[in-house]
Amino acid sequence: MDVKRDILWRVYLSYLLVVVVCITIFGKAVYIQQVEGAKWRSMSDSLHQKLDEIEAERGTIYSEDGQMLSTSIPQFDIYIDFRVESLRQKNGQLFRSGVDSLSECLANLFKDQTAGQYKAMLQQAYKDEEGYFPLKKKISFREYEQLRTFPIFKLGRYKSGLIANEKTIRLNPYQMLAFRTIGLARDSNKVGLEMAYDSLLRGRNGKQFVRRIAGGATVPVDDTYEIEPETGKDIVSTIDVFIQDVTENALMKMMVQNEAQSGCAMVMETKTGKIKAIANLGKTPNGNYWENYNYAITPTEPGSTFKLVTMLSLLEDKKISLNQIVDVEHGVWKTAGQTVRDDDDTRNITTISVKKAFEVSSNVGMAKIATMGYAANPQQYLRHLKKLRIDTLTGIDLVGEKRPVIIRPGSKLWGPTTLPWMAFGYNVQVSPLQTLTLYNAIANNGKMMRPYLVSAVKEEGVLIRQFDPVVVDEKICSDQTVRQAQELLEGVCIEGTARKVFVNSPYKVAGKTGTALVANGNRGYADQIFQSSFVGYFPADAPQYTIAVIIVNKPHAVNHFGASVAGPVFKEVADRLYSTYIRAVNTQVAQAPKKDSSSFAYTGSKRDIAFINRKMGLPYADSTTRNDEWINMNGKNAFVSLSKKTVDNGKMPLLKGMGLKDAVYLCENMGLKVSVKGRGKVAAQSILPGQLIARGQLVSVELN
Repeated sequence: MDVKRDILWRVYLSYLLVVVVCITIFGKAVYIQQVEGAKWRSMSDSLHQKLDEIEAERGTIYSEDGQMLSTSIPQFDIYIDFRVESLRQKNGQLFRSGVDSLSECLANLFKDQTAGQYKAMLQQAYKDEEGYFPLKKKISFREYEQLRTFPIFKLGRYKSGLIANEKTIRLNPYQMLAFRTIGLARDSNKVGLEMAYDSLLRGRNGKQFVRRIAGGATVPVDDTYEIEPETGKDIVSTIDVFIQDVTENALMKMMVQNEAQSGCAMVMETKTGKIKAIANLGKTPNGNYWENYNYAITPTEPGSTFKLVTMLSLLEDKKISLNQIVDVEHGVWKTAGQTVRDDDDTRNITTISVKKAFEVSSNVGMAKIATMGYAANPQQYLRHLKKLRIDTLTGIDLVGEKRPVIIRPGSKLWGPTTLPWMAFGYNVQVSPLQTLTLYNAIANNGKMMRPYLVSAVKEEGVLIRQFDPVVVDEKICSDQTVRQAQELLEGVCIEGTARKVFVNSPYKVAGKTGTALVANGNRGYADQIFQSSFVGYFPADAPQYTIAVIIVNKPHAVNHFGASVAGPVFKEVADRLYSTYIRAVNTQVAQAPKKDSSSFAYTGSKRDIAFINRKMGLPYADSTTRNDEWINMNGKNAFVSLSKKTVDNGKMPLLKGMGLKDAVYLCENMGLKVSVKGRGKVAAQSILPGQLIARGQLVSVELN
């Protein structure tokens, strides 16, 4: 009995201890949950949640004629959390009942897998209880909007497990057009206007709480922001899409024809200094050409276009007259153990006037008169370079403009041949933009304008800042010197090296050719690489535009003269501008305004078109039902009717009548790649409406 009692006592004691421990554990759990719950939940959140920075939408860069040159569009990465409670309740009834129709919708939208393949993929992910299953990456906003209406997903994020990570990408609708000047919006290496105006374009980033989930990924805790992101400002550039397109095509044509290495061409509005076009093309390793470097703001030895600087200096100091005779010695002159040589134009000539020496681009003539005028006091010549702003930056609103290289007396590089060689464009390095700015000052009767690329800053279409033309120097030299310089530049195009380029031209041109031998790295001048240039303005009697063309040719190129390489590019651009802008303005006849009774037709987003109609007070009849659909707008006598435009994702839609933004948006959301030519509304398309299309297919769009 004693043994039995002893055993029972131990059993009861053990049981009591177990009960006490259980009560203690239960009490502690209740205490932690009810009393310390907030503390521990806060600690959990601090470990699994963080305040993440949300990138603001970047502003848009527009051309002066209102075309988008660079803009941001949203893109989404789609994931599914198969662990959400609603998907697993009642043995997954919600998922199992909707997976077939969801798979069908996904197959129809993306067209990359069959409905059966999508179903098998979703079922496997559901079985594995994937917490962050990647469904689709880099989908457009329109695809995302459709996705949210699909079975299961339409129940919302917390019931369907749908997770959408939004990001923005930068789009250049015109692709290569002024690409280097517009720039890139890469995080670590922005260039062009994207860099120069980054503080305005980038806006202000927001803050949002996100939660860490499987795989180290994060998802938003909710749809609200701690700090709302602020969209960046829009900037309006001075670039004209038509002029840019003409300039780039003319430059490209000559570079392909001559197998050139690199080149740039710029068009400046004479009175204002606005850069209307700036093309920079370089040869890539695969033999194609691309806007890979900003050659326009990179100094090189200019060659004969620099002779204008020498003439301005000598004329201003009255050291020469245009009719003064200079001995060019049959185009060969030896000085300080070196030989200055001319091209063939002066090989049979002994003496010519200073004016003729400039027109036929005699190196000997320029070297001799510069030596005669400044050998005793080279600093006087250098002071003119300073006055003409050759020794400093132009001040254009681009980051990366490089300083000119000017050798000065007293430098170890200065020698007895420095001045004569500098007179015809060697022993000095200036950028094409600096040369363009100087020639533009002569076209502008001596008034030098600062070149610039941005004319306005806007916020949601409202002008908040405007950039006006800036006069750098009211008079770079006397009126008499300006008139003499203009006479010299016109003479080049009438009787000089450019006479064949502009013979029979309907407008007068003033300019200067240049052909410079340039060094090729450590190989020096052995490869015989020539830089061909032409800089000038037109119409010479009432200048509207100043143009610079500089092309670096391949080694040992047979055709390498400024007149035959750069000159034709200048003429092609000038011809198009003259026929499109200048002659049209001059021949325009004023007519009394009359009531507009013409019919009109547009295609676009209903939300946008309805907004415009309301703002303009136009009455319209609307047969559509939804605000987010594409519509056709037709009207006459200011009465408008709206009708639905059917868009089938598997077939090419009719783009005629759409603006560029809408056409690019619609096509890229359908997976097409878009090539654009022209400006205005869509007039033609390479894929006919109704044809079957595939993702990645290229469609060419022509604007009117």
